[in-house]
Amino acid sequence: MIALIQRVSQASVTVAGEVTGEIGPGLLVLLGVEREDDEQKANRLCERVLGYRIFSDADGKMNLNVQQSGGSVLVVSQFTLAADTERGMRPGFSRGAAPEKAQALYDYFVNRCRSQQIETQIGRFAADMQVSLVNDGPVTFWLQV
Repeated sequence: MIALIQRVSQASVTVAGEVTGEIGPGLLVLLGVEREDDEQKANRLCERVLGYRIFSDADGKMNLNVQQSGGSVLVVSQFTLAADTERGMRPGFSRGAAPEKAQALYDYFVNRCRSQQIETQIGRFAADMQVSLVNDGPVTFWLQV
């Protein structure tokens, strides 16, 4: 399971002209689900995402996680993160989970975030989404479990 996380001052997702999720300061999480992923990996990745200390403390050091900073989370499904890009000029998608499994783990991940008492907004699984963000820093990390 893969999360590309970006510290943002704001982010939103729009599907067919409708805003499905929108946050102010916090994390934009692009979430990719691979074939071998399960709830245990989703739990671990959620723990890492929410605990990752990439927000500034009073001294300007990256010592706070998203919850400590008072931020929110926007989770967007991103199957292309599981792409095989090692060869050729076209990505392969055989590493990605089947859509039903991927959606179940995406939903599970979102519910785990929400269970940690953090405001969590979402995109729409498998939709053609337009994601807007203001990357704060820029600060972007790739987390994989």
